[in-house]
Amino acid sequence: MTAQEEIEHLKTTKVVGIIGLGDMGAMYADRFSAAGWKVVGSDREDKYEETKRKYASNAFEVLPTGHHVSRIADYIIYSVEAENIGKIVLTYGPSTKMGAIVGGQTSCKAPEIAAFETYVPSDVDIISLHSLHGPKVDTTGQPLVLVRHKASDESFFFVKSLVSCLQSKTVCLTAKEHDRITADTQAVTHAAFLSMGVAWKESNQYPWETPRWIGGIENAKINISLRIYANKWHVYAGLAITNPSAHEQVLQYAKSATELFTMMIQGNKKDLQERLEAARRFVFHHNPHHDSLLLDDTILEEFSLGKGPPNSELQPNSHLSLLAIVDSWFKLGIIPYDHIICSTPLFRIFLGVSEYLFCTPGLLERCIDVAVSDPSFRADDLEFTFAARRWADIISRGDYRLYEKTFTDTQRFFQPKIAEANAVGNKMIKTILLRVKEREASQNA
Repeated sequence: MTAQEEIEHLKTTKVVGIIGLGDMGAMYADRFSAAGWKVVGSDREDKYEETKRKYASNAFEVLPTGHHVSRIADYIIYSVEAENIGKIVLTYGPSTKMGAIVGGQTSCKAPEIAAFETYVPSDVDIISLHSLHGPKVDTTGQPLVLVRHKASDESFFFVKSLVSCLQSKTVCLTAKEHDRITADTQAVTHAAFLSMGVAWKESNQYPWETPRWIGGIENAKINISLRIYANKWHVYAGLAITNPSAHEQVLQYAKSATELFTMMIQGNKKDLQERLEAARRFVFHHNPHHDSLLLDDTILEEFSLGKGPPNSELQPNSHLSLLAIVDSWFKLGIIPYDHIICSTPLFRIFLGVSEYLFCTPGLLERCIDVAVSDPSFRADDLEFTFAARRWADIISRGDYRLYEKTFTDTQRFFQPKIAEANAVGNKMIKTILLRVKEREASQNA
């Protein structure tokens, strides 16, 4: 039997189950069903009839509870909030079909694997996965992590065959490797752009309506921040709070923002310049001639939510939020390019923006001059520093409820522009993905 014949046989004999039909769970269910797999799913028990009506026209079958899914499915994917993974596996894990496979789709694998080891029968294999993108992003070419924690070759072939329909770029990691890399590529990203959103909200300004926030780098910063606030709060809370590596990084980001801002208001140009030059040498040492950037002026100008003057006429900005990103990487010893294969679309955008700021000749030096001599952005930078420290405090305390409140309050503030920001952000992601592929091709040539 050929591999393709074996896959077709699996489609006729295996059932795929998904517990949790939120945005990602439903996306998986739709894609697997469309590829010819038999898929069943469930969501909250008290919303069974509502969920059944919602997906009445979809190809997969909605069952009353996770028990029903677990009893018949050969591979059960828990697509639930990271905060609740232990509780939900405790509830449905004992019902797992004999000899089946279980896995989760959360952004932090340590609590997920611990839940499976504790609450599912010992004869069950464990293969988790994590699509490193949101539910509305085309899965083609995006990173998909597979964690083969405990599995036979037959089980692993089944899961790989199943996810092949996503046409993602598959990466096999251990749970520990996944969590470290996920923290490296996402924790500081989220901290930076969550903080931007809170700072703009607290100063009561829509940045795309303010001339000094329009154009160039500002376009990317605004688009990334609004893209994050277009999603559900638990997507980011799970990574930040359940992953110990993320705690360290978010705390460092707040510390970097505070220390850099202190140098700025003290007019300490010498120390500020030395620190940022050291960060540039460490993070961007691969690109000493500042060529082959992921982004350029043309791309940055293209993706705007507002209309404003060209870059040359914009008010200079200290870009504290971006300076603190690179300083954090430097202080934590992270080379972001090492994890580009496991990076999210958002990570690639802000890596491109940070690279543009630090590697475009003369641009970093102009930011430093503005930071110490021009008070125009001082109030904004102060508000941003407060916001970064606020997020660090929420995450270090593990306060899900305060995380949710802070996130949703800011989300409501930006609601009128989120749909447009998503559309613009999707175009930006496609452009940067193309740049990444071109760079990889030139490096391998």
